[in-house]
Amino acid sequence: MSHPHPELGTPPKLPKGGLRVTPLGGLGEIGRNMTVFEYGGRLLIVDCGVLFPEEEQPGVDLILPDFTTLRDRLDDIEAIVLTHGHEDHIGGVPYLLRLKPDIPLIGSKLTLALIEAKLQEHRIRPYTLEVAEGHREQLGAFDCEFIAVNHSIPDALAVAIRTPAGMVVHTGDFKMDQLPLDSRLTDLHAFARLSEEGIDLLLSDSTNAEVPGFTAPERDISNVMRSVFAGAQRRIIVASFASHVHRIQQVLDAAHEYGRRVAFVGRSMVRNMGIARDLGYLRVPAGLVVDVKTLDDLPDHEVVLVCTGSQGEPMAALSRMANRDHQIRIVQGDTVILASSLIPGNENAVYRVINGLTRWGANVVHKGNAKVHVSGHASAGELLYFYNICKPKNLMPVHGEWRHLRANAELGALTGVPKDRIVIAEDGVVVDLIDGKAKIVGKVQAGYVYVDGLSVGDVTEVHLKDRRILGEEGIVSVFVVVDSTSGKIVGGPHVQARGSGIEDGAFDAVIPKIEDALNKSAQDGVVEPHQLQQLIRRTIGKWVSDSYRRRPMILPVVVEV
Repeated sequence: MSHPHPELGTPPKLPKGGLRVTPLGGLGEIGRNMTVFEYGGRLLIVDCGVLFPEEEQPGVDLILPDFTTLRDRLDDIEAIVLTHGHEDHIGGVPYLLRLKPDIPLIGSKLTLALIEAKLQEHRIRPYTLEVAEGHREQLGAFDCEFIAVNHSIPDALAVAIRTPAGMVVHTGDFKMDQLPLDSRLTDLHAFARLSEEGIDLLLSDSTNAEVPGFTAPERDISNVMRSVFAGAQRRIIVASFASHVHRIQQVLDAAHEYGRRVAFVGRSMVRNMGIARDLGYLRVPAGLVVDVKTLDDLPDHEVVLVCTGSQGEPMAALSRMANRDHQIRIVQGDTVILASSLIPGNENAVYRVINGLTRWGANVVHKGNAKVHVSGHASAGELLYFYNICKPKNLMPVHGEWRHLRANAELGALTGVPKDRIVIAEDGVVVDLIDGKAKIVGKVQAGYVYVDGLSVGDVTEVHLKDRRILGEEGIVSVFVVVDSTSGKIVGGPHVQARGSGIEDGAFDAVIPKIEDALNKSAQDGVVEPHQLQQLIRRTIGKWVSDSYRRRPMILPVVVEV
């Protein structure tokens, strides 16, 4: 198996007749999925998603793939193929289209409807081409065939990309649910046909590669959902991803069966479920869904609320309910269902929300105490079955953390893929398919790009480090007025602390040390404000560290008069 190395340099020029594969996100992480294919100087992009921030990234709204390698090659992009409508696969599209709005978007009906609604908020009118399973489109040098795959959102597609260098199959996210709610199976016949033609490189979903056996069918949730509805005495609040149409369908079915009305809460939930209903992917009995404003007129035992926030997002509806910061107030006897998985890294935030809801008297049903979620990704048994059908000549695990990628690689090896033809890469690692063999040839920039409010890329790791220090250690500010000629102290020092846990009065002990240091520097002829600020920072920083074993952010201000 091939592994990335820190010493990898800039990749060489792509040889004539070769195909280059560059993942810019989704490898070594769950999210930010984006892969760039290059042949004959032209580019095809599959997916462009976002990653959601963790606790050590305070203030960040979203994390994007790094578009640096594409900025000078925007005119070379034939299209962006979108495998399905989840945020970790489409959320970055508006930010790429800001650079070139006329890049064509290729996807299924539901996927395009979801991204078009998102782009409308960004005031971008995209050029789109709707495809479905069985369709084949020539996108420049790339002959793309689309294959039906089953996932936790309708209309998911895999894509087979034929080039003169060989055929690459990208699965997108998939599983093999044999009893899907929409009766749309993963098309194993199509994959077998591609296998007979010869799959030169397979990029395969790795998310559940560590999980033995087969992923449970989505419809297994129905009986659990009905049981929860049957026992609920007051309101039921369901938190789910705003794109999980199949899960919401089961909530609607249970609500209809038990005589409850349903209201969607949250902008993205209202928007996405409206799109799914209008396109026929969500079956809604007449009169079942009502506006949230009418809920006050209904008794509690007839109410179901469907909202976002299943991952503990601080601004989502469920988190605000847990914090008593929402118009909907949790009361004793309410039932809350978290009908989704835990994305790695979100565990603390989710359990914080569960504790908050429980504190107000809610009965919280989640994956840990009831089967209210099944995965949308193929487990190890399905992947083995899949590889035996596809018989890829080269395998590149994608979509997963390192442990998932490695587990998926091991599964491929078990089914007979030669170990020297299994490539475990990471974001930015460049893989070339030449003469039928895939190998790592270099690395390009593929760091995190942070979205904070309206700014994109302005926040860096340095800023996040400062935010973490402020959040964990607080800030100490020192204000001093000095004579611009002599450097002698004219006013101050005045010291104030916020969030450091140190009372302002305690700093009386360090003021003489600051004065001594400034007087000595004045005698030495040091009067430049920046140098004086550094001197103050070192003096008070050492005192705080020695006295309190803390490292707050120190902000010295020197004013010359």
